[in-house]
Amino acid sequence: MWAERVPGVALELMQVPAAEAAGLVRDGGAEAVLLRLPTDRTGLHAIPLYTETTVVVAPKDHLIAAADEVSPADLAEDVVLHPLDDTLDWARPPGRPAIERPATTGDAIQLVAAGVGLLVVPQSLARLHHRRDLIYRPLSGVPASRVALSWPEEETSDLMEQFIGIVRGRTVNSTRGRLAQAPATRKRPEPEPRKPATGKTRRQGTPRGGKRGKPRRRG
Repeated sequence: MWAERVPGVALELMQVPAAEAAGLVRDGGAEAVLLRLPTDRTGLHAIPLYTETTVVVAPKDHLIAAADEVSPADLAEDVVLHPLDDTLDWARPPGRPAIERPATTGDAIQLVAAGVGLLVVPQSLARLHHRRDLIYRPLSGVPASRVALSWPEEETSDLMEQFIGIVRGRTVNSTRGRLAQAPATRKRPEPEPRKPATGKTRRQGTPRGGKRGKPRRRG
C-alpha cells in the first residue's frame, strides 16, 4: 500500500534484536520500529497492532509433536531455556530451569536442536529461527507478546503521517484526526399528509352542506 501511495520513496526494512529496537528509533537509526510490549516508551509514540501466539519449540521427535496445543503442566519435567533476550514478560518460563541462560534466542534454538531443552517464544520468532529438525506448538496459559509500531514523539513529517495513516487503515481521501464531512444540503420541507377519505361522496349538484332542496312543482 505504501508503494501505491508514495511510489517515489522506498521502505528499507532492517532486522534488529527486540531489546535494541526502542533505542534504535530513539537514536535516529530508523524512522519507525516494531516494538514488543511492554518496553520503555519514553519519547516514543506507539500504536498497538496485535498480540502474538506463544509457542514452545522442541525437537521433532518430542512428545509434544503429537499435540495440537500444550499447557505449562505438560512441560513440568522438561528443561525450558530462558534466553537473556527473552521477549515474554515473566520471571521464568515453566518447566525446569537450565543451568545457564543462553545469551540470545538464536543460541537457545541451537541448544533445542542439540537436545538440551525446550524454548518458549512468540510464534514469529519460532518461524524466524525455523529448522527442519524442530517443531513448535501453541502454549496456553502463559504470557503473550504484544507488538506495536513506534516512532519518535517529535517526528511529524508528512511521510510519517502517511505511514501512520496506512497502519491505522485510513483511506487515501481520509483526513488526519477527523472524518471527511459530506457537503451540506438543503432539506426540502416534507409535504403535509393528506387526510384519509371518509368513504362518502357528494352527488353532482348537491349543495355544500349535505342537504338537497325540495324539487319545485310545475304549475
